[in-house]
Amino acid sequence: MQIDAVDQRIIALLVADARASYADIGTRVSLSAPAVKRRVDRLRSAGVIRGFTAVVDPAAVGWTTEAFVELFCAGRTTPAQIGAAARRHPEVVGAYTVSGEADALVHLRAADIAHLEEALERLRAESFVTSSRSTIVLSRLVESPGVGPSSP
Repeated sequence: MQIDAVDQRIIALLVADARASYADIGTRVSLSAPAVKRRVDRLRSAGVIRGFTAVVDPAAVGWTTEAFVELFCAGRTTPAQIGAAARRHPEVVGAYTVSGEADALVHLRAADIAHLEEALERLRAESFVTSSRSTIVLSRLVESPGVGPSSP
């Protein structure tokens, strides 16, 4: 699917505010509301836009402690096995296979250090995990829901 500069701008505007109206977006990209809707529908049907969501501030719901955990896995552990295990833990907000020494990198969020420790213990208890290395986040410096260099 061809994505032109107007599509990229529409995507960036939706990433910044998924509740923006087609009319508001149209004003920003010099299109009518129906033209924006057609483009968004096309982007959705092509799978470029997979959905719309609310972004919740973790601190507002009390999950202020976070860590990145490198997982070292046994033998031929597959990405599917790691992903399935990660989905079993509500504290996991992201899981990735990575290059380097570790097999995967898992992003955890918890209410406090005790909750984080409990989540880490459950994650380490997965049958394929041989060891882990954790790094606790002290502060967030940059956070962006963006998809590239485009900006609203």
